[in-house]
Amino acid sequence: MEFPLNVYDFFCPNKACVDHGKRGHGNIIIYDTYGKHQRKLLKCKTCNFTFSERRSTLFFGLHTKESKIKEVIRYLTEGMSFREAAIASDLDKDTVQRIWKRFMLYCEESVDNLLKEFNIGLEDLILLLYKRTQKGEMRRWVK
Repeated sequence: MEFPLNVYDFFCPNKACVDHGKRGHGNIIIYDTYGKHQRKLLKCKTCNFTFSERRSTLFFGLHTKESKIKEVIRYLTEGMSFREAAIASDLDKDTVQRIWKRFMLYCEESVDNLLKEFNIGLEDLILLLYKRTQKGEMRRWVK
């Protein structure tokens, strides 16, 4: 089953482009497809830079199936060691370590981008999330 690709969710990753980082400006188009899974090749109409639909995602450059990558991350976040996750997912331990390293970098970049976009400090975000979860806990007990 193939899901339609919404090009308005993408931005130009070319740092020299005037539309770099701007989503939904109408400058991104589907240019072509490539590879065994017919991934979409996108193009910025502003600077003619082409890039993969997976460019700014956790999965870019990894050859393991997305479902297997998600499975490995779930195992590791549940507390399994790299070796245990490798055995459970039938992957090499080095592959599991590469997936985890990529996941951690992706999380760090995502949080950094959000903090910059909303002009908020990490400590303020942690405090806000803590307060919100405490209120949520209180609501569950009150009912």
